[in-house]
Amino acid sequence: MKFTCCSNSFDLDRRVLIMGVLNVTPDSFSDGGDNVVPDLAIANALAMIDAGADIIDIGGESTRPGAEPVNAADELARVHPVIYGLRKETDVPVSIDTWKSQVARDSIAAGAVIINDISGFNRDPVMKCVAADTGAGCVVMHMRGTPQTMQSQTDYDDLIGEIKAYFVRALKDLKAAGVAPDNICLDPGVGFSKTAEQNLLLLRCLAEFGGYGRPVLLGPSRKSFIGKTLGIDDPGARIWGTAAAVALGVGAGARIIRVHDVAAMRQVADMALALSSA
Repeated sequence: MKFTCCSNSFDLDRRVLIMGVLNVTPDSFSDGGDNVVPDLAIANALAMIDAGADIIDIGGESTRPGAEPVNAADELARVHPVIYGLRKETDVPVSIDTWKSQVARDSIAAGAVIINDISGFNRDPVMKCVAADTGAGCVVMHMRGTPQTMQSQTDYDDLIGEIKAYFVRALKDLKAAGVAPDNICLDPGVGFSKTAEQNLLLLRCLAEFGGYGRPVLLGPSRKSFIGKTLGIDDPGARIWGTAAAVALGVGAGARIIRVHDVAAMRQVADMALALSSA
């Protein structure tokens, strides 16, 4: 199975990609404020690459529950210096974490090659066209509502069935917009419009999302369902819970893992892949 993003193509049949999280925001749930200075953000991204990251995912707007919205101009002002700076230092692909078409298009012009859209390419009607026009990779995530409203929209009759139907529609709509199938990966949206119990169910059923011929991305890193399950309030102390979710996810077929703790999760993912391939 391949995942293509602009001129980059990854063969994921026997490989797990690690996507390092780089939030250049003052208010993200785990690393908010750590990367607001561009030079520091670039240095942290390069450290993640040295630790084994295959992709750097840059976000200029927090998507934690209840986060304040950011306009496109402010979001671009946060992410562009980091994208430009990274492109001067490394060829490792950069992903832009945004739902806004203007931010996506301008970020791709600056050197990003993947659009990671938490709205599943639904919130901004122009986003599908940007993906088709640029050849960018597309991360299609399941979520109800917005970060401001999502945790009030967890009343599913059939969580897994709804996510499956969501992916079917998304694949159909992106194809109709001209996006190549190889450019798409699917993210079931751990932590977005789901309770802690629903996130655990999603992880237990993760293999069910592998039937669409597209890679599955999993992003459990440091999230609150781990904290609630283990009784850990500090997101930075949730590394072992994250490791358990990553190992289970890779064993269930996830081939792109989005994490903060790159060095540790590189080892977890590689070992889990070796065990699942044995």
